[in-house]
Amino acid sequence: MVTGAAGFIGFHVARQLLAEGRTVVGLDNLNDYYDPALKLARLDVLRGERRFSFERINLADRAAMNRLFAENRFARVVHLAAQAGVRYSIDQPHAYVDANLKGFVNVLEGCRHYGCGHLVYASSSSVYGANTKLPFSVDDKTDHPISLYAATKKANEVIAYSYSHLYRLPVTGLRFFTIYGPWGRPDMAIFSFTKAILEGIPIKLFNHGKMRRDFTYIDDVTSAVMRLVDQPPRDSAPPALIYNVGNNHPEELTHVVAVLEQELGRAAVREMLPMQPGDVTETFADVTGLMRDTGFRPQTSIEDGLHKFVSWYRDCYRI
Repeated sequence: MVTGAAGFIGFHVARQLLAEGRTVVGLDNLNDYYDPALKLARLDVLRGERRFSFERINLADRAAMNRLFAENRFARVVHLAAQAGVRYSIDQPHAYVDANLKGFVNVLEGCRHYGCGHLVYASSSSVYGANTKLPFSVDDKTDHPISLYAATKKANEVIAYSYSHLYRLPVTGLRFFTIYGPWGRPDMAIFSFTKAILEGIPIKLFNHGKMRRDFTYIDDVTSAVMRLVDQPPRDSAPPALIYNVGNNHPEELTHVVAVLEQELGRAAVREMLPMQPGDVTETFADVTGLMRDTGFRPQTSIEDGLHKFVSWYRDCYRI
């Protein structure tokens, strides 16, 4: 099962699993956090595969989740569904409690009771909070989240560990770092910057543009997930591991904007703004553990990744 199958990462992971000949059940509630039309377009692609089936279920619906697990007894679960977004969590806290806490426990309960051999779940680089030591390592303390979204992701890691300890459930958490690429989320920087530049709308550069992000291309992320899905933790007690999934190379936001301007052939209108609550100035992933255990290497430069994204965007929106 892939949860969040109509979402950005879930779509790409489900498509790759199908390409490898696997049978995939996709789950999504198709909410309107961003334009559902994009989610439905992704879903249409997946529905073109005969080994794919779809369940529209809310993660927080305990009875429906139990039924789904009981009927399917999934060998592997890739749990990528969540209420995303740092800033949205400031205004809509209950959405995060329902999806990221209640929903996460429902997934764990399904895995526990119905024989799942490995749960791979999405965490986030936001768990590092206000840490200043760079690059961020999975060995660093993550006790000071600065947004509710980050707090729910930290809670996911702790709850997953407890289930692994109590029930010997193999779990692998992935701290994703600023993922971008074709079929991406409209609320994320690269997508929203591209749209704004093409429409002549000012782009908002927080902290006056003095931000660095470890932008990670979606194909690299999918590669990491695929390497791990059949590699449950075996040598740790309990069988629980966490990895950073990033490009291991932070980029200045101003450089990203400059590359987009070049790709789009238009200048951006910049609106310089102060730092936002819940945000951090820099992210930088130490991916040593992932490289050691899986052979993962980030392959995509920001220039190549943005070129591919812009090509997809022009084709998708006929620009």
